[in-house]
This record gives sequence, C-alpha cells and structure tokens, in this order.
Amino acid sequence: MAFDNEQILEFIKHLKTERNYSPHTLSNYQRDLRYLTTFLKDRKIDRTAARDYLLSLEKKRYSRRSIARKLSSARSFFRFLAREKLIEKNPFANLLTPKLPKKLPNFLYPEELTALLNSPKLNEPAGLRDRAILEVLYGTGLRVTEIVRMNLNDADFDEGEIKVLGKGSKERIVLFGSHAKNALLNYMKNGRPKLLSGKKAPALFINRRGGRLTTRSVERMIVQHAKNAGSNKKITPHTLRHSFATHLLAGGADLRMVQELLGHVSLSTTQVYTHITKERLKEVYDAAHPRASR
Repeated sequence: MAFDNEQILEFIKHLKTERNYSPHTLSNYQRDLRYLTTFLKDRKIDRTAARDYLLSLEKKRYSRRSIARKLSSARSFFRFLAREKLIEKNPFANLLTPKLPKKLPNFLYPEELTALLNSPKLNEPAGLRDRAILEVLYGTGLRVTEIVRMNLNDADFDEGEIKVLGKGSKERIVLFGSHAKNALLNYMKNGRPKLLSGKKAPALFINRRGGRLTTRSVERMIVQHAKNAGSNKKITPHTLRHSFATHLLAGGADLRMVQELLGHVSLSTTQVYTHITKERLKEVYDAAHPRASR
C-alpha cells in the first residue's frame, strides 16, 4: 500500500472543513506528512515501517514533543485512510507515543492583567478596539480564533452572553461580565464606526481598513501592549485564556463549569489548571503561615 500527495491534500481538506483546525495546525500536519512520505518511499507500509519511523525520529534527536506530534499526524492520517477504505489497518494505531512532561500553562496575576488591560489608548479607535478584545479574551476565556470569527449579532448584551463557533464547528454559549460589556459598547459606539469609515462589515472586530482582524494581527497587538505595559513575560491570546481558567478555579469555580466555558471536550484537558491553583495555594501558604517554612 502506498499513498500520494493527493490523499494528503484530501486529509488536510478534511481537517479544515470537518474538524475546523487552525491554519497553523494544518501547516504542521502537512510538514509532518511530507517528512513521512519521504521516509516511507519505496517501503512496505506496515507495523514494522511505523516502528522504524519512530526510531528514525529518535535518532535525529527530535524533542519528545515533536516526536509525539509527528506520530499523532501519522496516526490521524492513516486513520483517515482506513475510514475511506483505502487501507485495511492503521499501522500507527497502537504505537506508543513518548511520554511528555506536564507543561503548566502560563498565566498572569491580577496586577499584571490590570497593567495589560490599561495599556490601549482609549482616545483612539484602535485603542478602544484593543481594550475590548483584551477584556473579552480575559472575561470569557475564548480562543483567538473564536474572537476573530465573532460577528456583531453574536453578543447578547442583555443576557451577557456570546454565541461562539468553536473547535469542530461546535457552537456554545459563553458569559461575559460588566467590564467586557462596557469595553465592547464603548468600542461599538466610538471606535468601530471610525474604523469602518462608512463601510459595512459583519465582523465585530475590524482592522483600520474595515476588514476582519486575523489571529496573527491580534497576537501582534497583544505582544505590543504587553511591551507597553512593561511586562517581560511572553504573553499570547492563550495566556489570557489560561488566566481566565486559573482565576475561576482559584476563586472556587466548579471544574466542570470551567470545562463548559472553555469548550473542552474532555475534563482531563481542564484539569491541568488545578495544578496551577495548587501551586499558587502553596505559595500563599508558605508565605503566610508561621509554621510553613521548609
């Protein structure tokens, strides 16, 4: 059995249309599968070839995380071929993936968030937009892709809810509070009309030409405001999502409620944030309790 570039393109199309994967993830998959194609050229594609592929990655000294991703790409691709009846078995199905060290998500403390949120200049249309984006990211825990897809009619200001199209085209409702509401209303009244300059657009967040913002432009905007706020941390849109979840759990929120708000399919994905809150509790305990010094 062999596969060709056409099948890879069909697989990528499947990930884009049916799984709603981001352009960055799709690019990684394509790169991984091109490497896999080169390795498997003129070879019988079976369990032995799959194990040899794993060994080749280890010999090239790829990191455990890179190896895990490349194996995941291969496993998903051959699962797709099996689903399409192009192969009988997935040779990568039960191949053990290297165990990855737990990486705790990066988050911001309240004082760091305050400095970041106060960075945009509210006397400028773009500043009003940036403040609204930052407040919504932190106030809802949305992914950056979900933010840039938002349209004007997705926010219900009376109920404090936003309708979101998340991963896998799954729709959910997220909540937002008074700070995000006020920032959004200020942007929509005093910022967005000036950015539009008489044009019409369905997108909620727009650029200086009236077009929909991209994920990359939001990422650049956050990096700039983090710099302006004097932060030396690497801050991304996901940092605000991590902060949202961390602060909810630290404040006593139920884990399953946070899972629902984040749009996680599995509770185990949300549980990583409990490690962060435990670390924070230890810090507070060690600093405050007279018998805590170790």
